[in-house]
Amino acid sequence: MRSLKVEYCGEWHTIETDRTFTIGRDADLTIDENPYLHRVFLTLEFEFGLWWLQNVGQLLAATVSDSTGSVQAWVAPGAKLPLVFQQVQVIFSAGATTYEFSIHAEEDFYNTSLTSTTTDGGTTIMPIALTSTQRLLVVSLAERVLLQPSAGRATVPTSAEAASRLGWSMTTFNRKLDNVCEKLDRLGVDGLRGGRGKLATNRRMRLVEYAVATRLVSVDDLPLLDRPEASTQADAE
Repeated sequence: MRSLKVEYCGEWHTIETDRTFTIGRDADLTIDENPYLHRVFLTLEFEFGLWWLQNVGQLLAATVSDSTGSVQAWVAPGAKLPLVFQQVQVIFSAGATTYEFSIHAEEDFYNTSLTSTTTDGGTTIMPIALTSTQRLLVVSLAERVLLQPSAGRATVPTSAEAASRLGWSMTTFNRKLDNVCEKLDRLGVDGLRGGRGKLATNRRMRLVEYAVATRLVSVDDLPLLDRPEASTQADAE
């Protein structure tokens, strides 16, 4: 492998193998002036014949996926991940804002393919099945991220904003959010559980990161939000 290219908000950065490239609030790639974002959060470095993505922050984590969304990793503080695919997507949240950038290599070590099956009343992507209302909930939270024309930044709506978008009560929305997070947690998705049986306080952001990175939802799902039945079917499931 030789140089890498990083794309964020339509801007491209080329990284050579003889340097460490930093990403954060005050870094080679300045993501944003968001005070919740580490000054240096992630680094890209060439070692042992591979490019590595390392989380050098203390609080934030990043979700990394291949171009198909079929391989996904959660990079916690202190973790280091080899980049073995020709293109990867990196998504993370700081405060109420979710950020996304892509990394492009000249070649890859592994190829992946995505198998998905659609059935009436739900969607199965890899082993994860969502009911129609669970899918609506995830799309309502991921809407602003999905609407981005290219990798960049977007805010995740509050629960109240998403519930209003769907025409649901807060009780219904929170119940559905609990169900989705518990389902994904049982399937091994990190970052949705806050410990001692409690769901994480930042679960909305983590849910959006995972759903977008793994293609659990996509721009093709956005029209679902504007269907007349979206506001009435939640209590039926």
